[in-house]
Amino acid sequence: MHEFRTRRRVEFVDTDMGGIVHFSRFMVFMETAEHLFLDALGFAADEQISDRGIAWPRVKVACEYRSPAHFGDVLDIELTVLRKGRSSITYGFRFGTDGRELAIGEVTAVCCELAPGRPPRSIPIPEALAARIDEAPRG
Repeated sequence: MHEFRTRRRVEFVDTDMGGIVHFSRFMVFMETAEHLFLDALGFAADEQISDRGIAWPRVKVACEYRSPAHFGDVLDIELTVLRKGRSSITYGFRFGTDGRELAIGEVTAVCCELAPGRPPRSIPIPEALAARIDEAPRG
């Protein structure tokens, strides 16, 4: 799978004093869509593999804003796998509502092993997950 779509209603907590979605909330929306994508593949964001904890620290996050979203809007969120490496995945995101483009984003996350008392260590994407993820066709 290389594409996933979800929807989310803008809540009051997502907005600034003007009732517009605060720029930082798009990072939350991207992370939530990523977790739902992994769930759809049968893999939790905090998966345990052979007694090892797995995490996905971000090494790159970007978002370009095109139009404001407001309290009560229903956001259409599209996730696309732009690149699948040995230990990292780069996702592209598109946000819209009522046919209007709101923002585009990109996140690169690295698959890491978590061990008590040690910093996260990059590891290959678990085979069971890697086999279910494809890069989107280019073009």
